[in-house]
This record gives sequence, structure tokens and C-alpha cells, in this order.
Amino acid sequence: MLALLSENARATTAELARKLGLSRTTVQSRIERLEARGVIAGYGVRLGEAYERNLVKAHVLITALPKLAPKVEAGLRAIRAVRTLHSVSGPFDMIAIVEAPSIGELDLLLDRIGGLEGVERTQSAIVLSTRIER
Repeated sequence: MLALLSENARATTAELARKLGLSRTTVQSRIERLEARGVIAGYGVRLGEAYERNLVKAHVLITALPKLAPKVEAGLRAIRAVRTLHSVSGPFDMIAIVEAPSIGELDLLLDRIGGLEGVERTQSAIVLSTRIER
């Protein structure tokens, strides 16, 4: 059921029931249990390939001042173009995966990230192509 919902979160319980060979009420109760247990945290929009293909993506490696790291995280959380934020080991503290509609907007985004209070240094790498995505 999770695989089917991952493919199409808008699938009706009737569609899911038909594909799984279960009754609609069984599917609905299983979905409710998965939501209650926190296995399903929410439903969202998956962007189309044509739109995704036109976005400029980059990995931004961030070094933050230790005492201000929570403030940096809060600042990054407020920027919608930051799609993912990882806390990492090594010479950098965080890696942000960002998306922008153009190089110009990516440049402004990188300046904005670098200007956050507590950001000591950034290094970015623009994604040229994605070879494997699972």
C-alpha cells in the first residue's frame, strides 16, 4: 500500500483496494492506522519532470558558528528554496540541497544563505545532471 501511495498519493481508496485485492473499508482502516502510527506523515505534491528538469539545483556546504547553529537551521528552514538540510560530520556542519528557477536566482539564494547570522562559510556545487535517483 505504501508503494502505491508513494506513486500516487491522490489514489482513491477504491483504486487502492482494487489493486491490492482488498475491500475499500479495509484499505481505509489500514491507512488510518498508518497515519496514527506516524508511518504516513502527510501527503504532498510531486512536481512534474518538465518542471523539475528546468530547476537549477545545488548542494551548499555550510560551516556554522557552533553557538549559532540552531539559528542557522531556523534561517534555512524559512527559505522555501532549501529542499533538504543534512547535519554532517567533517569540515562542514550542514549540507543544504537547494533549487532555483535560474542561475541568477540561485546566485541570490546563495548570497542569502551566506548572509544568515551564524553562517561562517559556504561552498556550493551546482548539479549538472542526475545519474541515479531512486
